[in-house]
Amino acid sequence: MKFGEHLQRSLIRQYSYYYIAYDDLKNDLETQLRKNNGEWSQELETEFLESLETELDKVYSFCRVKQSELSRRVKEVQEQVSKTVRLIDSNNPPSELDFEILEEELSDVIADVHDLAKFSRLNYTGFQKIIKKHDKKTGFILKPIFQVRLDAKPFFKENYDELVVKISQMYDFVRTSGKPIKGDSAAGGKQQNFVRQTTKYWVHPDNITELKLIILKHLPVLVFNTNKEFEKEDSAITSIYYDNEDLDLYYGRLRKDEGAEAHRLRWYGGMSSDTIFVERKTHREDWTGEKSVKARFALKEKYVNDFMKGKYTVEQAFAKMRKEGKKSLKEIESLEALATEVQYVMLKKKLRPVVRSFYNRTAFQLPGDARVRISLDTELTMVREDNFDGIDRTKGNWRRTDIGVDWSFKQVADKDICRFPYAVLEVKLQTQFGQEPPEWVRELVRSHLVEPVPKFSKFIHGVATLLNDKVESIPFWLPQMDVDIRKPALPSHINITRPGQENEDDDDYDEDDEDDAALVAAMTENDRNAMDTEEMVGYGAVPSETEGHENHSPNRAYYQRQIRNSSNSISRKYYQILSTIDHYLNGDQISKIPKGTVFDTQIKAPPGKTICVPVRVEPKVYFATERTFLSWMSIAIILSGVSTSLLNYGTKTTMVASIGFFLTALITLVYTYIIYNMRVIYIREKWAVDYEDKIGPPLICGCLILSMIFSFYCNMI
Repeated sequence: MKFGEHLQRSLIRQYSYYYIAYDDLKNDLETQLRKNNGEWSQELETEFLESLETELDKVYSFCRVKQSELSRRVKEVQEQVSKTVRLIDSNNPPSELDFEILEEELSDVIADVHDLAKFSRLNYTGFQKIIKKHDKKTGFILKPIFQVRLDAKPFFKENYDELVVKISQMYDFVRTSGKPIKGDSAAGGKQQNFVRQTTKYWVHPDNITELKLIILKHLPVLVFNTNKEFEKEDSAITSIYYDNEDLDLYYGRLRKDEGAEAHRLRWYGGMSSDTIFVERKTHREDWTGEKSVKARFALKEKYVNDFMKGKYTVEQAFAKMRKEGKKSLKEIESLEALATEVQYVMLKKKLRPVVRSFYNRTAFQLPGDARVRISLDTELTMVREDNFDGIDRTKGNWRRTDIGVDWSFKQVADKDICRFPYAVLEVKLQTQFGQEPPEWVRELVRSHLVEPVPKFSKFIHGVATLLNDKVESIPFWLPQMDVDIRKPALPSHINITRPGQENEDDDDYDEDDEDDAALVAAMTENDRNAMDTEEMVGYGAVPSETEGHENHSPNRAYYQRQIRNSSNSISRKYYQILSTIDHYLNGDQISKIPKGTVFDTQIKAPPGKTICVPVRVEPKVYFATERTFLSWMSIAIILSGVSTSLLNYGTKTTMVASIGFFLTALITLVYTYIIYNMRVIYIREKWAVDYEDKIGPPLICGCLILSMIFSFYCNMI
C-alpha cells in the first residue's frame, strides 16, 4: 500500500487537519519536475523546503498543545483519584458507580495518549517518506539538513513512560475498587508445582506505546520504590557480557549446549549506582530434569576490578554479610560457592568484557505475584567493550567509562555500536498444571503488535553484529533484520477504544482491516514492482515466489512458473504432479522457527557464515533412532527368511522368485544402515534437517511389489 493511502486509512478523524499534507507535497514535487522536464533548481528547492517547514510547524504546534492538554487531564484525574482515596475510610465511602466513572475517565485518557503517540509516529514517517522521495527524484540531498530541523522540533521524541506509570497506578487503584493488590515488588510467586513459560517478541516502534497502554489495563507497572518520583534513569538496565577471544561462551549459548553459561555484570539506573550484580546464566536441557537458572550476587563497584583479577577473594566479599547475620548461613554459603565458581571461570577461561547491552525496561506485574510477568525493553543498544582489534576500549577497567545511560550514545563510533530497531517484549507465565494462561495474554501475543522471535538473546545479537568478522555462526534472525515485522491490524478485544464507542469503532475497524489484509494478500509480483518502493508501507514480509509462510521445497518457484506458463492443460497437469512429488520429497523441512511468523521464510546465510538453529536433543532421541534401525533390521530378517524358505522348500519356479525377496532384504539392510548412520551424525552435530524418511518405506514397498509380481510371473510360466 502506498503511504498516502495508508495515511488516509490510519489518521484520526478529529486530528485530520493537523497531519502532514503528504499528498500535496508529493503532487507539488512531481508537478514541478514534469514542468521542468525533470530538472530541479535551487529556487524550487527553497520553495519545497518552505512547504516542509510549514508542515513541520503545524504538526509540532499541534503536538505541543495536545501534550499540554493531556498533562492537565492526567493531573485532574489524579486529583479525583486522590479525593476518592481519602473517602474510602470516611463515613461516606465511594460507590461502585464512582469507580466506574473514574475508570471511564482513565480509559478516555489512555485513548488520548494512544492517539497522540500514533499521530506523532505517523507524521514522522510521513516526513521521512517525502524527504526520501525528494532526494531520490531531484538529486538534491535534503535529508541531513531537514533532520536538523526535525531534531529542533522533536514532536516524535516525546516519551510517555512517566505518564504510563502515573496512569497505571491510578488505573490499578480504580480497577480494583480501591483495593489494589499489595506485596513485595521484588518477590516472586510462592507457587509449588508450576510450569514456567518464557517467550520473547519483537515490537515495532509504532506499536510500543499502544502495547504499554493495553498491558497496563490488565497489569500495573511494577514500581520498586513507590515513595520516589519516577525518573527516566530509573528504568535503565545495563549489562556487561564477558567472553574470551575464542568466543566460547557465545558459541555455547548460540548452540544451546548443555551447561552453556553466560557471565555478565549488571547494574540498574545510572552510572552512579554502587551495587553491581555478578550474574551467571546456565542453560539446562529438559531431559536432565533441571531448569535453566540465573544466579547472582552483589558486589560494590570499587571491588569489581580486583574480584575479576582474583585479588579480592570470596571470603573478603562476604565477610560483612557473615558479620551482619541478616542472611542464613546456608544462603551465605550458597552465594560464596557461586562467587567461587564465577571467579574461577573468569580466571581460567580468561574472560574479559566483550559487549554491553543497554535498555530501558518497563515491567508489568502484580506485586508479590509472579504468575504473569511482562517486561518491555526499549531503546535497546549494544556497544563493543572488547580489545580483540587492538583497541583497549575499557582501559583495563571492567567496563567502558566514556558512556553511561545517555541513549543514543552519539559519542560512540558507528562500528562500535548497534542500535536495535525494535523493542523486546518478554512474557513469563507461571501456571498450575492443566491451567491456561489468561485470555488477554493469549490474545496479546497473537495480535499484530508483536512478532515472535524464539530464543532471542541480546548477548548473541550483540556479538554476532558487532564482531561479525570474528564469528562463523550467526543466529537465525540476523539475516532477516531488514524484514518489516509490521502486520495488518486485526479486530481484537484488547484494542484501545474510548468508552461508549467500542461497537462503532469495531465496525469501522473490521472493514478497514479486511480491506488492508485483502490488499496485501492479493498483491501480485507485478503489482509490487509497479509501486514506488519509497512509498511502500510494510505489513510484514509479503511472500514472493521463493518465500512463503510454509517451508516449501527449494524447487517450488520453478514449478510454479512452469504451471503458470503452460500452454495447455496436459502440460499444466504434468508440472502440477511433478510439483506435488517434489514437495513430498523436499518440502516441509524441519525448522525451529514457528510457522506464522515473519521469520518463517527461507533463510540464506551471508557469505562465509553459517546459520545456527538450536536443536534440542534428548537421550531418548538416540534410543528412538536405534529402535527404528532395529525395526527395519527385523523386516529385513523376515524378508530374508521368506527368501530362504522359498529357496529350500519351494519348487523350481519359487526358487527363482526367491531372488526378488533376497534382493529386497539386501536393499533394506544397506539402506537402513546408511540412514541410521546419517541420523546419528545429524543428531550428534545437532543439525536442523528433515529426519523423516520419505524414501525408505515407498522403496521397500516397491521392491516387495516387484518381487511378488516376479513370483506370480514365474508361477505362470
